[in-house]
Amino acid sequence: KVREVGAEIGFAQDPDADRLVIVDERGRFIGEEYTLALAIWQVLKTRRGPVAANLSTSRLVDAVAQKFGAPVIRTPVGEANVAAAMLANGCPIGGEGNGGVIDPRVVAVRDSYVGIAHILQLLAQEAAPLSRLVDSLPKYAMIKRKAPLQRERLDAVYAALRQRFAAGRFNTSDGLRIDLPEGWLHIRPSNTEPIVRIIAEAGDPADAHRLADAADQVLTLVTR
Repeated sequence: KVREVGAEIGFAQDPDADRLVIVDERGRFIGEEYTLALAIWQVLKTRRGPVAANLSTSRLVDAVAQKFGAPVIRTPVGEANVAAAMLANGCPIGGEGNGGVIDPRVVAVRDSYVGIAHILQLLAQEAAPLSRLVDSLPKYAMIKRKAPLQRERLDAVYAALRQRFAAGRFNTSDGLRIDLPEGWLHIRPSNTEPIVRIIAEAGDPADAHRLADAADQVLTLVTR
């Protein structure tokens, strides 16, 4: 539709309008992880402070925040956790990589209309097409998988992953996130099903697949 009408940008919302994805002026779907990164870019241009995002959100937010010297506070998954960290730390902007943007001046929950406003403001201030702004950001490949696992096996999985990636930096506030120079891996249990979710991200798609494959290998060994 963007191509058909010659629009500068296209927006898509989920049914309750708390998440937002974007299409650039070429008709290219750019991925929901860019929504928060672009909103952070616009806000930090004029309002400095820390940024909050959950553990499963792309390093895109770190790349944008770093441009403005802003730290990123990582929280457990869930908008309530992100909002609480934002209010506690005076964050001017935050959210989740699922397209959820939170601006506490409006409301401390994800709001797609807030995301739309910030991204339109960014386009106006930068006087550049969205495709150029997106292409100026780092490129990351993200892999998302899930696997069956009973909760009583979680500790064994975490221990095996810690041993395998001993040089990594660990965050255990929601499952286990392992940060490495080439990327990161996040393993967390579902709250509603006997499964774990596996998310891996890296600048090189091959590295992202290697990280996700390593998690699958550990799960196979532990559940034999």
